[in-house]
Amino acid sequence: MKLLIESKDAPRAIGAYSQAIRAGNTIYLSGQIGLDPETMQMAEGIDAQIRRVFLNLQAVAEAAGGGLDDIVKLTVYLTELAHFPRVNEIMTGFFKQPYPARATVGVAALPRNALVEIDAVLVAF
Repeated sequence: MKLLIESKDAPRAIGAYSQAIRAGNTIYLSGQIGLDPETMQMAEGIDAQIRRVFLNLQAVAEAAGGGLDDIVKLTVYLTELAHFPRVNEIMTGFFKQPYPARATVGVAALPRNALVEIDAVLVAF
């Protein structure tokens, strides 16, 4: 059985998808880009977008009854892999060890001309 997870503190879906879906103890968080949930405007610059993405993921994780520390897997999509060190630096302000497993993928483009998108898998214990 699938259960819809939504948060008003994260951007509303801009397509045919849900912010997150719970299946058993696993919650699949859709990719978040650097949109401000109130204005639906993109944050300016890579640092602000990375921070906004983590805040958006945090809001959805909390709506699911968990938090960032319950995330077991992240996938990071970057339009410029040169931004990878910034993701690492900013991520340490949102996560503590043990960090989630993670993959990083270089992509040609992202929705709304975002510089970064991150999706996640969370396990509720």
